[in-house]
Amino acid sequence: MTNPRSLVWSSARIFDLSLGQMLWSRRSVFLGLLLGGPVVLAAAIRIVTATTELWRLSINGARIGGPALFGMIMWLLYIRFIIPILGVFYGTALIADEVEDRTITYLFTRPIRRGAVLVGKYLAYLVCTILLVLPSVIVVFFLIVPLGGGSIGSSFPTLLADLGMLIVGLVAYGAVFAWVGAWLRRPLVIGLVFAFGWEPAVLLFPGYLKRLTVAYYLQALVPHAMPDDSAVSVLMQLFREVPAVGMSLISLAVIAALALWSAARAVERREYVIDQ
Repeated sequence: MTNPRSLVWSSARIFDLSLGQMLWSRRSVFLGLLLGGPVVLAAAIRIVTATTELWRLSINGARIGGPALFGMIMWLLYIRFIIPILGVFYGTALIADEVEDRTITYLFTRPIRRGAVLVGKYLAYLVCTILLVLPSVIVVFFLIVPLGGGSIGSSFPTLLADLGMLIVGLVAYGAVFAWVGAWLRRPLVIGLVFAFGWEPAVLLFPGYLKRLTVAYYLQALVPHAMPDDSAVSVLMQLFREVPAVGMSLISLAVIAALALWSAARAVERREYVIDQ
């Protein structure tokens, strides 16, 4: 029987080895630039509002203030696009990159469990992506929320809920795509199809298939209320058939735990053949 302490120690060693490599990798630089997109958008909106009095955003007569606009950015950019793509690009690469770079054999020759390699790299992924995402969200919050007389103080609890929700999303998506990367060939393609093909498609239809997605449970944690009687409200209601918050948190925790356990089990059992 394997000593649990040895698994924790081994995972911590791999985490320490992997974190610096992830933070300074080309993938992190690219995704860091991607996360700069919402900041540039928020800055542009702020500049427009400061230089012209013509900007008054409303939809069907409903005035969109800073807090509501921040909620739209969170929903459409971070939740629907950035969080899934971070999970796909990092999660599927945890083992696949080591195989492609032919360094997997060096990790496996160390006196540690194979599963600890995946767990340690997964923890490094979480820290790396959190360090990338949270500053971007915080900057967008301070740029957008004050527009139209919005109060930063009254909206701050919503920001904390947003940050917690995004971390939960990174945990769940990262574990799912770590499983994809550990078990399947061409994990990046499959991950992209799942995140941007399967999930958006099944959320549009009634039935139980949506319960096989991360997005179904994650959207229950979104704290923002959209303006009534507006196109945005109609769009939100289309996607917002969701379970209770408690059930969503439990479901996401179960999904993440099972996916990570299955991914580690795959790494333990799989024979990796390095192409010459």
